[in-house]
Formats: sequence, structure tokens, C-alpha cells
Amino acid sequence: MKRMLSGIKPTGRVTLGNYIGAIKPFVSFQDDYEMIIFIANLHSMTIYQEPKVLRQNTKDLIALYLAAGLDPERVTLFLQSDVMEHAQLGWYLGCMVTMGELSRMTQYKDKAAKSKKNEGIGAGIFNYPSLMNADILLYDPDYVPVGEDQKQHVELARDIADRFNKRYSDTFKLPEPLIPRVGGRVMDLQDPTRKMSKSDDTSKGCIYILDPINVSKKKIMSAKTDSGSEIYFDPENKPGISNLLEIYSILSGKTIKELEEQYKGMGYGAFKKDLAEVLGAELQKIQDRYNELMSGHVIDDILNEGAQKAQRMARKKLAKVERKIGITIKK
Repeated sequence: MKRMLSGIKPTGRVTLGNYIGAIKPFVSFQDDYEMIIFIANLHSMTIYQEPKVLRQNTKDLIALYLAAGLDPERVTLFLQSDVMEHAQLGWYLGCMVTMGELSRMTQYKDKAAKSKKNEGIGAGIFNYPSLMNADILLYDPDYVPVGEDQKQHVELARDIADRFNKRYSDTFKLPEPLIPRVGGRVMDLQDPTRKMSKSDDTSKGCIYILDPINVSKKKIMSAKTDSGSEIYFDPENKPGISNLLEIYSILSGKTIKELEEQYKGMGYGAFKKDLAEVLGAELQKIQDRYNELMSGHVIDDILNEGAQKAQRMARKKLAKVERKIGITIKK
């Protein structure tokens, strides 16, 4: 069975974009792949996090993964900070990546562009790709599901793996990025030219999974659409309705072509009303299960078991790396 790995940062509340782009696909993948999923709480340290808020966001994220249908019997789910081999391998691989490679990463470039002297940018923003390389390469995954805007992280991990293998002999598998055809990048409901983000200042364009259902429905109804009233998929000329079509397709299981045919000759109002109902039903199911999980202690048990399983794999890989680079005197 092929192995798939992914991590998500527990920063901010979980959005519909997180759910559609990352969480929901894993539910379908777990039947066909060996899934390793971790909460990337070490990566959350690149910017200041209020401790109480970080703890709550982390627990919410784990509960939502489980509420969405992830089965801990089939998925290895754990906190990144519980498997310290991530940080240790991150240091070793950080010594193999160049400053030029790190400076070309999108997150750092965006931060640097907003700061003339880079004085307000933490070193973690610059160095985090080395930790991400370790996150991936520790487990020899075949695939890493990412959005189009995150593809460069997997490409860098492949470059570093190849560099290590050529220098020390074959050690790491070169993973492939897996980019979903539909729903990989959910766009803002008020500005469909940019990605739906937790940091949305007004929150009008962003749906949060744990928000009241009626609030989420209203956001769908008030979502920005395009000129004309035809309902068809054309991201360049009709970004608003195209974004809603992608959301509808993922939540309903219908193809975009089926939806285009279903709403042929109908206006935006009827389309958005139906989408709001589909969204509301999906969120209600998740929230009900979330509330059950948060009232018990099952989350701690799942994380402990997941961390033990992950650490066995990570420790074996790290030991192999250390023997090859000569950091240990044991052969």
C-alpha cells in the first residue's frame, strides 16, 4: 500500500478551505493509502501564538479531523511536537539547504516584500522549510497532498532528499506532490481572486467550520458572483461562480458538469440557496460529532497511540541518517 503524509498548522480557526482542501480528502484517501497525518504545532511557532488560543486551536483541529471521519485505526494521527525526531532531522537537513533556496520560498518572499529591512521577520519564517523537509522525509511517503501554492515545499524536499542520497547513498524516498483537481484552493467568498484565509480581516469571505450554521449559510448567500446569470465553470472570467461550483461539487459529490446541467437556465439565487443547504447539512454533521469528542478523553488516547507509532518509524529513519553522516560513532 502506498503511503501518504500531510501536516496542518493549528493557527487560527479551521475554515471551509482547510476542510475541503485538506481534511475531507483524507477521509476518502484512508481506504486506499497508509495515511500519516500530524498537527504541525512546531511550525506554528514562526509567529507569536497566544498559548491558551494555540492549545484550543490544536484540540479543535484534532477533533475536527476525527469528526470529519478520519479513523485512528487506519490513520496515524499525532502532534508534531510529540515526535522530536522532526526537529532533530530538521537541523541536519537545514545544514544541507542553501540560503538561496530558502529565500525563494513563497512565505519568506511575501514577508520580506512587506518589510524593507526584514527587521520584523523571525528567523523561523526563513528556516521553516528545513523542518518541513524533515517532516516529509522522515516517513518515506509516496505522496504529499498539497495545494498548487504549496507545491514548492514538496519540490524542495525532493531536491534535498536527492542531494542527501547522492552524498551519502540512498536514504530517502523522493515524494510526489498530489494536487487535487477540484477544491484544492477554495477562494474568498467576497474576493474570489484570492485564497480563503483565516486571517481575513472582516471574515465575511471566510467560512469557519465551527461557526453557527445560519452564519455560514448567510455568507454563501451573500457571496460575490459575476456579471450575467449563467452558471458555468470559468475561473478566469467567472471566478465567483466557479469558486462556488467547486465548493458545491466537493460537498455534494456531484461533478461540476452535473451541476452546470442541473442549474442550466437558472439564476444565482436558486443555486446559492441550494448550496447553502448542502453546506449547512455538512457542517451540522461535523459539529455534532465534534461536540461528542470534546466532551470525552478519547483525543488524548488517540494522540498518544499515534505518537508512539510515528516515533517508531521516525527513530529508525533518524538512526539511519546519523550513521551515514557520522554524527554517531556507532556503525
